[in-house]
Amino acid sequence: MGCNVSKQVPGNATPKGYATAGTYDVNLKSQTSNDGKSPHAAREISSLKDFKITHLDFIREKSGNINKEYSLLPQAIGRGAYGEVRRALHKKTNVLRAVKIIYKDASDKEDHERLINEVNILRNLDHPNIMKIIEFYQDEKAFYIVTEFYNGGELFDKITEMKNFSEKQAAMAMKQILSAVNYCHQNNIVHRDLKPENILYESKRDDAQLKIIDFGTSKAYTHNTKMNQKFGTPYYIAPEVLKRKYTEKCDVWSCGVIMYILLCGYPPFNGDNDKIIVDKVLSGKYEFNPAEWIGISEDAIKFIKKMMEYDPNQRYSAEQALNDPWFKTMLGEANYDKPLTVSTLMNLKQFRAGRKLQEATWVFLVSNLATREEKSQLLTTFQLLDANGDGKLSREELIAGYQKILGLENAEIEVEAILNAVDNNNSGAIDYTEFVMATMNRQKLLSKERLEAVFKMFDKDGNGYLTADEIKEIFNPGDNTEVDEKVWTDLINEVDQNSDGKISYKEFKDMMLKLL
Repeated sequence: MGCNVSKQVPGNATPKGYATAGTYDVNLKSQTSNDGKSPHAAREISSLKDFKITHLDFIREKSGNINKEYSLLPQAIGRGAYGEVRRALHKKTNVLRAVKIIYKDASDKEDHERLINEVNILRNLDHPNIMKIIEFYQDEKAFYIVTEFYNGGELFDKITEMKNFSEKQAAMAMKQILSAVNYCHQNNIVHRDLKPENILYESKRDDAQLKIIDFGTSKAYTHNTKMNQKFGTPYYIAPEVLKRKYTEKCDVWSCGVIMYILLCGYPPFNGDNDKIIVDKVLSGKYEFNPAEWIGISEDAIKFIKKMMEYDPNQRYSAEQALNDPWFKTMLGEANYDKPLTVSTLMNLKQFRAGRKLQEATWVFLVSNLATREEKSQLLTTFQLLDANGDGKLSREELIAGYQKILGLENAEIEVEAILNAVDNNNSGAIDYTEFVMATMNRQKLLSKERLEAVFKMFDKDGNGYLTADEIKEIFNPGDNTEVDEKVWTDLINEVDQNSDGKISYKEFKDMMLKLL
């Protein structure tokens, strides 16, 4: 069942902040997700006009020595049965990452399946409250999962420090958690081990975003099909999971337990050992001790009960939970900086794809080098536009936003143009990274230092020029995608001003600065 407890309030024996799993020898590109589908849809790119790159295309397996690209810092920030987590500095950009290191000689087939499952699921999720994976390495001794680095600590630690949250603080946290869970469920992914130890603050700022991590027990599921594997942690596990017959609503139960703990500081089901806790969970009986809950609103208690309804058929879905009226009572109507929102929407409206190599490089820059601070204001606008909290902007949500500044008819015209220019993965909506890419302040991101760093990353042999082979190595989508060799040559020719068959740094810089 994977139920280990090492903390006074629910916990486990995995490294602090980043859970580790054992591993195996694996080629990600040949793997499939739990629903039997490839992580990327098959496609053919036979001409330059069809060449589109998304941030997912950069999340790939690399063979060889990770130390060529990263300086692994000596002190581990977490340890587990199969490996450790360390901070790492990307040598060419000085960006700090987290690297989960998993040793092959300490793993078995089950660990093998957990790792490939986690990587394949994470590489396809794009939500501001879900951990972002950057790339995946392996050598003879270990596997290395490179992710964003978060230094704000666990939600668990914040609970321990504060004893209990105010209702407003709890609402701010639960809004983010449920938004991520709703996004997962909308994409047929169930987490199955939600708990405060698997939720991190991205930084130590008061307004830091929460990030859900550890997707090792996650699963791609089919609607109306019951799951039967027993995964979870005793304090948070849903009773139907213990009975081995459950749906994605097991995650909502876990969210209810988390909210319960946020507001009172202790779990609804407690005991001296796992068996006692599990027996209490199976009974489904929990209390709201008046002495502990006297200052908590009746709406908050009702909300918890709806998420912890014993019968899953009567329990809230993640979407229903996200739209519970308690959030509006606690957080009120969204307060936002109108000039900033209008400015962001106008940036999105004005975004137009340029040359194909220019566009692909911009996606790379935003995905790999944009800082949290540069993204934070854009996130505020994204969340305001995302009315249903599913982590993406639909055509209707975009029209509703633009209607306020352009009128309905003009809004509909503009949104159609925006989707054509920005929706690179043809999902019919704008994903979070696509939104950031199209609205980011280009002048700030295209600094001299960043342009030089990116050029050096692309220039694998360090000779000062980019060739078709080097461009192919960086931008080849792989994973069921065939690109005609002529496309790589055409990408060079678009930018090659002196027709020498390669791109100098000056030609590269001139290409990128035309975005401004």
